[in-house]
Amino acid sequence: MPARLRWSTTYFNSYYMLAVHAEAIGSLLRPAELLVAQHQFAVKAIDQEQLKAIEDRAVNDAIGLQEKVGLEIVSDGEMRRQSFQSQMTAAVSGFGEHDLDAFLWGDWYDESGVFKKARPEQLGVVSILERRRYLSVDEFVYLKAKTRCTPKITLPSAGLWANFWSSGYSTGAYPTLDSFLADVVQILRDEVAELDRLGAGYIQIDAPHYGLLLDPKTRLFYERQGWSFDQWLSLGIELDNAVMAGFPRVTFGLHV
Repeated sequence: MPARLRWSTTYFNSYYMLAVHAEAIGSLLRPAELLVAQHQFAVKAIDQEQLKAIEDRAVNDAIGLQEKVGLEIVSDGEMRRQSFQSQMTAAVSGFGEHDLDAFLWGDWYDESGVFKKARPEQLGVVSILERRRYLSVDEFVYLKAKTRCTPKITLPSAGLWANFWSSGYSTGAYPTLDSFLADVVQILRDEVAELDRLGAGYIQIDAPHYGLLLDPKTRLFYERQGWSFDQWLSLGIELDNAVMAGFPRVTFGLHV
């Protein structure tokens, strides 16, 4: 389980004591029952209500695991998501046809070495984004009701969505990458505002693309979208700051 560590020492009884802050940063592994149910739902073998009951059990177990090991901040394990980013495309229209590979393309590593997953060729936003529902409010409301610990919800960084802008498919709706990401920022700000209203005091912004910019091949993709490396750092940070600005009651974490 990934953890953030905050080190401090207190001299007590001739010993140094270590205070450690730890929390789950990413998704927890989906249980087998949930993986089966997600497939059954995709082929219409079960309905939304049946899927939700199984999701609820998986979330309850994820909360219980985190509480059992003593974490003071808990997430729902992102059990209801196809990917850590996918609540955006599930809640907002305009992203066009896509599957899980839209989020998972690139070079991956396992015990046998490197395997490559190609970016879908026709991936790209195709119409003006329109929010049909909130991205993660339902997740937060359920989580908050099930734990006495601090509930944490996660949202994707605005800059990640450059992946869904294409000069070949998107310019009819968004002539520039900047205009597209401006709408993404507004949708995310609306989400934070609603979460804040409901009492969400801790929100994590997932921004792994900052680290991916260190890989020359991945950086080349991002630079082909129209921004230089320096712009991705400076303007990307501006986008994240725009999402977080004006919510003094919320503590934001940044997952890089």
